[in-house]
Amino acid sequence: MIRTRCSAVIPVLVALAAVTAGAARADDEALARFYKGRQINVIIYSEAGSTYDLYARLLARHMGRHIPGNPTLIPQNMPGAGGLKATEFLYSMAPKDGATIGTISRSIPFETLLGVHSIAFDPLKVVWLGSMNRESAVAVAWHTVPVKTVADLRARELIVPGTGAGSDTELLPRAFNVLVGTRFKVISGYSGSTRASLAMERGEVEGAGYITWGALTTNQPGWVRDKMVTVLFRTGAADDPRLAGVPDIRDLAVNETDRQALDLILAREILGRPFLAPPDLPPERARALQSAFGESVTDPDLLADAKKVHADIDPVSGDEVVALLKRIHEYPEATIARTKDALTRAR
Repeated sequence: MIRTRCSAVIPVLVALAAVTAGAARADDEALARFYKGRQINVIIYSEAGSTYDLYARLLARHMGRHIPGNPTLIPQNMPGAGGLKATEFLYSMAPKDGATIGTISRSIPFETLLGVHSIAFDPLKVVWLGSMNRESAVAVAWHTVPVKTVADLRARELIVPGTGAGSDTELLPRAFNVLVGTRFKVISGYSGSTRASLAMERGEVEGAGYITWGALTTNQPGWVRDKMVTVLFRTGAADDPRLAGVPDIRDLAVNETDRQALDLILAREILGRPFLAPPDLPPERARALQSAFGESVTDPDLLADAKKVHADIDPVSGDEVVALLKRIHEYPEATIARTKDALTRAR
């Protein structure tokens, strides 16, 4: 009896497998026809020379090989409004055909879900490709400034650059002022991280209230090596042997609600440098882009290029991004309210 049933089932399974394989081949052929000879625009929310720009151009050099039809990826910088300009373009204006992807500020998806931004952008509707790295950051003071510890930072203002409304360099230092009593004074008007770094070297500002460790060690390796900056605290949740002895900002909070608010605000660091495509793409093209991104960040050629420019690769999948964004709503109401308050006061 059992053998008879198996005999009946096996041909059905074989037929289903053949149908599935045939559909997959048809999808690949259709994708190859669409992408062959085509350009994919890679929208970069920040200026040329930034760390986001570095990762986007690194991806653009390699991802086309992993897409049927092998299209060419063309980076296009679209700075403005702390990343809101590029985000709105990708969500509302970019063609929804699979020929545009982009990288946006990792802060925007969280702040949109928390109600801080009122732009046309639903982070749970876009096609998340993933991120090439997870990130952590530090606050630093220039070596000539008499701020050497967190206690000093609570007692004296530290003038730091801001790179646009809504950017991490502006929002986070002000949020830290609310949640841990630091005294960052943010000077707006710097168009990007490159000019902000030059301002520090020239003495226009005294440090950085939030600078990613990757950006610091990649773009300014001499600052740490030659002790040109004092690292005041770190934001990464995991211990980093390179920052041994540097306090975690979460440990500076005076109560558990503020600690949780810091943890929620800093969850964006898991996104590192996130990449997405517009909403409502044809499903097979959305899957092709997600698959190509996943293959690209493990491509030996990309990893070799990343090593040359000191870019850390620690991938986050698109599914992980979605799960992280959904987890925001699981925090206690008091934590959500405190986080919104800190971010609203930081704007």
